[in-house]
Amino acid sequence: MSNDHDPKRLKALEERIAAAKKAQEPGPRADEHYSQAQLAWRMVIELVAGLGIGFGMGLGLDTLFGTRPFLMVTFTLLGFAAGINVMMRSAREAQDKAVAEAAERDEGN
Repeated sequence: MSNDHDPKRLKALEERIAAAKKAQEPGPRADEHYSQAQLAWRMVIELVAGLGIGFGMGLGLDTLFGTRPFLMVTFTLLGFAAGINVMMRSAREAQDKAVAEAAERDEGN
C-alpha cells in the first residue's frame, strides 16, 4: 500500500458518502393524517374511558361510604356525559381541521 492520497478519489468517496447519508435522512414530516376509522376508534375509546372512570370512582365512593348503587350510578352518568363532551370536542377539532384544509386548497386554486 502506498501512502499517496489521490485527491480525485478522495473527493469522489466523500461525495458518495454524502449522497448515502442524504438518502438515509428522513424526509420532511407531513402533517399527521387520521383516517375516519381512526377518528371513530378514538371517539369510542374516549367514551368508554369516561364510563369506566366514572364507574370506578362511583364504586369506590359507594364502598367507602356504604351507599351501594347511588354514587356508582351517579358517577357512571357523569362519566358518560364527560365522554360525550370529549367526543364532541374531538369531532369539532376534526371538522375544524377539515375546513381549514379545504380553505387552504381553495386558496391555492
